[in-house]
Amino acid sequence: MAWNAHLTPPRRPLWPLWSLPLLPALALAEPLPADPLERQCWLAHTSQRTALDLREPVSVHFSNLKTGYRVRTPFWVEFGIRGMGVIPAGNANEKAGHHHILVDTPLPRDHTAPIPFSSTHKHFGKAQTGTEIDLPPGRHTLRLLFADHAHKPYFVFSNEIAIVVVGKRTEAPAPKVIAGDRGSCDAWYEDLRAAPRAPSGREVYVKNLRDDEAVSSPFTLSLGVLGAGLGVAPAGTTIKDTGHFRLSFAPKGGGNTVRQNLVDGRTEAIVDLPLGEYEAVVSLHDGAGEPLLKAAPLKFSVTRHDR
Repeated sequence: MAWNAHLTPPRRPLWPLWSLPLLPALALAEPLPADPLERQCWLAHTSQRTALDLREPVSVHFSNLKTGYRVRTPFWVEFGIRGMGVIPAGNANEKAGHHHILVDTPLPRDHTAPIPFSSTHKHFGKAQTGTEIDLPPGRHTLRLLFADHAHKPYFVFSNEIAIVVVGKRTEAPAPKVIAGDRGSCDAWYEDLRAAPRAPSGREVYVKNLRDDEAVSSPFTLSLGVLGAGLGVAPAGTTIKDTGHFRLSFAPKGGGNTVRQNLVDGRTEAIVDLPLGEYEAVVSLHDGAGEPLLKAAPLKFSVTRHDR
Protein backbone atom coordinates (compact mmCIF):
# COMPACT_ATOMS: atom_id res chain seq x y z
CA MET A 1 0.00 0.00 0.00
CA ALA A 2 2.28 2.70 -1.26
CA TRP A 3 1.61 6.38 -1.23
CA ASN A 4 2.95 9.34 -3.17
CA ALA A 5 6.25 10.64 -1.88
CA HIS A 6 5.09 14.25 -2.21
CA LEU A 7 2.19 13.63 0.19
CA THR A 8 3.33 14.30 3.72
CA PRO A 9 1.04 13.58 6.67
CA PRO A 10 -0.74 16.71 7.91
CA ARG A 11 0.73 18.12 11.08
CA ARG A 12 -1.27 17.31 14.15
CA PRO A 13 -2.95 20.57 15.19
CA LEU A 14 -2.52 21.98 18.65
CA TRP A 15 -5.58 21.94 20.85
CA PRO A 16 -6.87 25.52 20.74
CA LEU A 17 -8.92 26.86 23.61
CA TRP A 18 -12.10 27.61 21.68
CA SER A 19 -15.65 27.65 22.99
CA LEU A 20 -18.15 25.52 21.10
CA PRO A 21 -21.53 27.17 20.37
CA LEU A 22 -22.99 23.78 19.50
CA LEU A 23 -26.31 22.98 17.86
CA PRO A 24 -28.61 20.48 19.59
CA ALA A 25 -27.71 16.83 19.15
CA LEU A 26 -30.04 14.84 16.91
CA ALA A 27 -30.25 11.64 18.99
CA LEU A 28 -29.01 9.85 22.07
CA ALA A 29 -25.57 8.28 21.98
CA GLU A 30 -25.74 4.70 20.75
CA PRO A 31 -26.13 2.44 23.79
CA LEU A 32 -24.54 -0.89 24.50
CA PRO A 33 -26.67 -3.92 23.56
CA ALA A 34 -29.37 -4.62 26.15
CA ASP A 35 -29.02 -8.40 25.92
CA PRO A 36 -26.27 -9.55 28.35
CA LEU A 37 -24.72 -12.03 25.90
CA GLU A 38 -24.73 -9.50 23.07
CA ARG A 39 -23.23 -6.86 25.35
CA GLN A 40 -20.47 -9.23 26.42
CA CYS A 41 -19.75 -10.03 22.76
CA TRP A 42 -19.65 -6.35 21.76
CA LEU A 43 -17.28 -5.46 24.61
CA ALA A 44 -15.00 -8.37 23.72
CA HIS A 45 -14.22 -6.51 20.47
CA THR A 46 -13.68 -3.00 21.92
CA SER A 47 -9.89 -3.16 21.86
CA GLN A 48 -9.95 -4.33 18.23
CA ARG A 49 -12.25 -1.48 17.13
CA THR A 50 -10.26 1.23 18.89
CA ALA A 51 -6.69 -0.03 18.39
CA LEU A 52 -3.97 2.17 16.91
CA ASP A 53 -2.45 1.19 13.59
CA LEU A 54 0.50 3.41 12.74
CA ARG A 55 2.30 1.08 10.35
CA GLU A 56 1.80 3.50 7.46
CA PRO A 57 1.60 7.31 7.76
CA VAL A 58 -1.06 7.52 5.03
CA SER A 59 -3.57 4.71 4.45
CA VAL A 60 -7.22 3.88 3.93
CA HIS A 61 -9.14 0.95 5.37
CA PHE A 62 -12.62 -0.41 6.00
CA SER A 63 -13.61 0.65 9.51
CA ASN A 64 -16.24 -2.04 10.04
CA LEU A 65 -15.43 -4.95 7.71
CA LYS A 66 -12.63 -7.49 7.57
CA THR A 67 -11.74 -10.43 5.36
CA GLY A 68 -13.88 -13.43 6.18
CA TYR A 69 -16.92 -11.49 7.39
CA ARG A 70 -20.28 -13.04 6.56
CA VAL A 71 -22.97 -10.40 6.07
CA ARG A 72 -26.55 -10.02 4.95
CA THR A 73 -27.36 -7.61 2.16
CA PRO A 74 -27.78 -4.70 1.88
CA PHE A 75 -24.90 -3.95 4.23
CA TRP A 76 -23.09 -0.88 5.50
CA VAL A 77 -19.49 -0.03 4.59
CA GLU A 78 -17.46 2.46 6.65
CA PHE A 79 -14.45 4.29 5.17
CA GLY A 80 -11.41 5.03 7.32
CA ILE A 81 -8.40 7.15 6.42
CA ARG A 82 -5.40 8.45 8.33
CA GLY A 83 -2.70 10.89 7.30
CA MET A 84 -4.95 12.74 4.82
CA GLY A 85 -8.28 14.55 4.84
CA VAL A 86 -11.52 14.11 2.93
CA ILE A 87 -12.92 16.66 0.48
CA PRO A 88 -15.58 16.49 -2.28
CA ALA A 89 -14.48 15.76 -5.85
CA GLY A 90 -13.73 18.78 -8.00
CA ASN A 91 -11.86 20.59 -5.23
CA ALA A 92 -8.08 20.42 -5.64
CA ASN A 93 -6.19 19.75 -2.40
CA GLU A 94 -2.98 17.69 -2.41
CA LYS A 95 -3.57 16.54 1.17
CA ALA A 96 -7.21 15.54 0.78
CA GLY A 97 -9.37 13.49 -1.57
CA HIS A 98 -12.38 11.18 -1.72
CA HIS A 99 -13.10 7.47 -1.52
CA HIS A 100 -13.89 4.82 -4.13
CA ILE A 101 -14.82 1.18 -3.63
CA LEU A 102 -13.57 -1.41 -6.12
CA VAL A 103 -16.04 -4.31 -6.14
CA ASP A 104 -14.84 -7.65 -7.53
CA THR A 105 -12.25 -5.86 -9.65
CA PRO A 106 -8.47 -5.27 -9.47
CA LEU A 107 -6.67 -1.97 -9.09
CA PRO A 108 -6.61 0.11 -12.28
CA ARG A 109 -3.66 -0.69 -14.53
CA ASP A 110 -3.30 2.94 -15.62
CA HIS A 111 -2.72 4.87 -12.42
CA THR A 112 -2.54 8.18 -14.31
CA ALA A 113 -6.09 7.92 -15.66
CA PRO A 114 -9.24 8.89 -13.74
CA ILE A 115 -11.06 6.03 -12.07
CA PRO A 116 -13.91 4.94 -14.36
CA PHE A 117 -17.56 5.14 -13.37
CA SER A 118 -19.06 1.65 -13.39
CA SER A 119 -20.89 -0.89 -11.25
CA THR A 120 -17.52 -2.18 -10.03
CA HIS A 121 -16.00 1.28 -9.44
CA LYS A 122 -18.19 3.08 -6.92
CA HIS A 123 -17.47 6.80 -6.44
CA PHE A 124 -18.11 8.84 -3.31
CA GLY A 125 -17.38 12.32 -4.59
CA LYS A 126 -19.50 14.11 -1.99
CA ALA A 127 -16.87 13.24 0.64
CA GLN A 128 -18.97 10.57 2.30
CA THR A 129 -17.63 8.53 5.21
CA GLY A 130 -19.70 5.42 4.55
CA THR A 131 -22.31 3.89 2.27
CA GLU A 132 -24.89 1.12 1.91
CA ILE A 133 -24.17 -1.60 -0.66
CA ASP A 134 -26.39 -4.35 -2.05
CA LEU A 135 -24.63 -7.35 -3.60
CA PRO A 136 -25.90 -10.79 -4.64
CA PRO A 137 -25.22 -13.79 -2.39
CA GLY A 138 -21.74 -15.26 -2.62
CA ARG A 139 -18.11 -14.26 -2.19
CA HIS A 140 -17.12 -10.69 -3.12
CA THR A 141 -13.91 -8.68 -2.94
CA LEU A 142 -13.78 -5.04 -1.85
CA ARG A 143 -10.96 -2.50 -1.88
CA LEU A 144 -10.86 1.21 -1.04
CA LEU A 145 -9.00 3.50 -3.43
CA PHE A 146 -8.43 7.16 -2.53
CA ALA A 147 -8.28 9.74 -5.32
CA ASP A 148 -7.84 13.45 -5.99
CA HIS A 149 -10.26 16.10 -7.24
CA ALA A 150 -10.16 14.65 -10.78
CA HIS A 151 -10.70 11.03 -9.63
CA LYS A 152 -7.04 10.18 -10.28
CA PRO A 153 -5.63 7.68 -7.76
CA TYR A 154 -3.29 8.91 -5.02
CA PHE A 155 -1.67 5.47 -4.71
CA VAL A 156 -3.43 5.26 -1.36
CA PHE A 157 -5.46 2.07 -1.22
CA SER A 158 -6.56 -0.56 1.26
CA ASN A 159 -5.85 -4.24 1.33
CA GLU A 160 -8.40 -6.16 -0.70
CA ILE A 161 -10.84 -7.92 1.60
CA ALA A 162 -13.09 -10.86 0.77
CA ILE A 163 -16.54 -11.13 2.35
CA VAL A 164 -19.43 -13.55 1.91
CA VAL A 165 -22.97 -12.30 1.39
CA VAL A 166 -25.19 -14.99 2.92
CA GLY A 167 -28.54 -13.67 1.69
CA LYS A 168 -31.02 -10.83 1.82
CA ARG A 169 -31.33 -8.98 5.11
CA THR A 170 -35.11 -9.35 4.91
CA GLU A 171 -34.92 -13.09 4.36
CA ALA A 172 -31.81 -14.53 6.07
CA PRO A 173 -32.22 -14.78 9.86
CA ALA A 174 -30.01 -12.61 12.06
CA PRO A 175 -27.32 -14.53 13.97
CA LYS A 176 -27.84 -15.09 17.69
CA VAL A 177 -25.23 -15.16 20.45
CA ILE A 178 -25.16 -18.50 22.25
CA ALA A 179 -23.57 -18.75 25.69
CA GLY A 180 -20.10 -20.30 25.52
CA ASP A 181 -20.04 -20.32 21.70
CA ARG A 182 -17.38 -17.94 20.37
CA GLY A 183 -18.39 -18.66 16.78
CA SER A 184 -21.93 -17.39 17.41
CA CYS A 185 -20.48 -14.22 18.98
CA ASP A 186 -18.33 -13.57 15.92
CA ALA A 187 -21.25 -14.17 13.54
CA TRP A 188 -23.52 -11.81 15.50
CA TYR A 189 -20.80 -9.15 15.71
CA GLU A 190 -20.01 -9.28 11.99
CA ASP A 191 -23.69 -8.97 11.12
CA LEU A 192 -24.19 -6.07 13.52
CA ARG A 193 -21.16 -4.14 12.28
CA ALA A 194 -22.46 -4.45 8.72
CA ALA A 195 -26.05 -3.43 9.54
CA PRO A 196 -27.26 -0.38 7.56
CA ARG A 197 -27.70 2.76 9.62
CA ALA A 198 -31.33 3.72 10.20
CA PRO A 199 -32.19 6.99 8.42
CA SER A 200 -32.45 9.84 10.91
CA GLY A 201 -31.82 12.93 8.81
CA ARG A 202 -28.41 14.53 8.98
CA GLU A 203 -26.17 12.93 11.55
CA VAL A 204 -22.70 13.12 13.06
CA TYR A 205 -21.69 9.95 14.86
CA VAL A 206 -18.86 7.96 16.43
CA LYS A 207 -18.34 4.75 14.46
CA ASN A 208 -16.41 2.54 16.81
CA LEU A 209 -17.46 3.34 20.38
CA ARG A 210 -20.77 3.16 22.25
CA ASP A 211 -21.99 4.80 25.43
CA ASP A 212 -20.37 3.53 28.65
CA GLU A 213 -17.55 1.55 27.04
CA ALA A 214 -14.06 1.32 28.54
CA VAL A 215 -10.92 1.78 26.43
CA SER A 216 -7.16 1.64 26.70
CA SER A 217 -5.31 4.87 25.94
CA PRO A 218 -4.11 5.91 23.42
CA PHE A 219 -6.94 4.82 21.14
CA THR A 220 -8.49 5.58 17.76
CA LEU A 221 -11.81 7.35 17.47
CA SER A 222 -13.51 6.91 14.07
CA LEU A 223 -16.03 9.55 12.98
CA GLY A 224 -18.79 9.67 10.40
CA VAL A 225 -21.43 11.87 8.81
CA LEU A 226 -24.66 10.79 7.22
CA GLY A 227 -27.65 12.19 5.34
CA ALA A 228 -28.76 14.58 2.60
CA GLY A 229 -25.44 14.97 0.79
CA LEU A 230 -23.51 15.79 3.96
CA GLY A 231 -19.73 15.41 3.59
CA VAL A 232 -16.36 16.27 5.10
CA ALA A 233 -13.93 18.99 4.00
CA PRO A 234 -10.93 20.81 5.54
CA ALA A 235 -11.35 24.10 7.35
CA GLY A 236 -11.12 27.21 5.18
CA THR A 237 -13.22 25.79 2.35
CA THR A 238 -16.59 27.14 1.24
CA ILE A 239 -18.10 23.89 -0.02
CA LYS A 240 -21.82 23.57 0.72
CA ASP A 241 -22.97 20.82 3.09
CA THR A 242 -19.47 19.96 4.30
CA GLY A 243 -17.53 20.45 7.51
CA HIS A 244 -14.61 19.31 9.64
CA PHE A 245 -14.70 17.59 13.01
CA ARG A 246 -13.98 19.03 16.43
CA LEU A 247 -13.76 16.89 19.55
CA SER A 248 -13.82 17.65 23.26
CA PHE A 249 -13.21 15.25 26.14
CA ALA A 250 -14.42 16.51 29.53
CA PRO A 251 -13.36 14.51 32.60
CA LYS A 252 -16.11 13.53 34.99
CA GLY A 253 -16.03 15.62 38.15
CA GLY A 254 -14.19 18.51 36.56
CA GLY A 255 -10.70 19.17 35.30
CA ASN A 256 -9.13 20.23 32.04
CA THR A 257 -11.10 19.45 28.90
CA VAL A 258 -8.97 18.03 26.09
CA ARG A 259 -9.85 19.23 22.58
CA GLN A 260 -8.92 18.34 19.04
CA ASN A 261 -9.72 20.29 15.89
CA LEU A 262 -9.36 18.14 12.76
CA VAL A 263 -8.90 21.12 10.45
CA ASP A 264 -7.41 19.02 7.64
CA GLY A 265 -10.60 17.01 7.11
CA ARG A 266 -9.49 13.84 8.87
CA THR A 267 -12.17 11.34 9.92
CA GLU A 268 -10.10 9.57 12.57
CA ALA A 269 -8.43 10.93 15.69
CA ILE A 270 -5.73 9.48 17.90
CA VAL A 271 -6.78 10.21 21.48
CA ASP A 272 -4.52 9.94 24.54
CA LEU A 273 -6.12 10.62 27.93
CA PRO A 274 -5.32 9.96 31.60
CA LEU A 275 -7.21 7.26 33.46
CA GLY A 276 -10.73 8.30 34.35
CA GLU A 277 -14.28 8.81 33.13
CA TYR A 278 -15.08 11.24 30.31
CA GLU A 279 -17.84 12.77 28.26
CA ALA A 280 -16.97 13.19 24.60
CA VAL A 281 -18.68 15.66 22.26
CA VAL A 282 -18.05 15.39 18.51
CA SER A 283 -19.21 18.27 16.31
CA LEU A 284 -19.04 19.23 12.66
CA HIS A 285 -18.08 22.80 11.68
CA ASP A 286 -18.16 24.51 8.32
CA GLY A 287 -15.16 26.06 6.57
CA ALA A 288 -15.48 29.25 8.60
CA GLY A 289 -15.67 27.35 11.88
CA GLU A 290 -19.41 27.77 12.41
CA PRO A 291 -21.15 24.75 13.98
CA LEU A 292 -23.29 22.59 11.70
CA LEU A 293 -24.12 19.48 13.73
CA LYS A 294 -23.03 17.64 16.82
CA ALA A 295 -23.30 14.10 18.03
CA ALA A 296 -24.95 13.28 21.33
CA PRO A 297 -22.52 13.32 24.28
CA LEU A 298 -20.78 9.97 24.61
CA LYS A 299 -19.71 8.67 28.02
CA PHE A 300 -16.69 6.39 28.24
CA SER A 301 -13.83 5.54 30.59
CA VAL A 302 -10.09 5.04 30.19
CA THR A 303 -9.12 2.08 32.35
CA ARG A 304 -5.61 1.29 31.13
CA HIS A 305 -2.62 2.83 29.42
CA ASP A 306 -0.81 1.03 26.60
CA ARG A 307 2.67 2.53 26.23
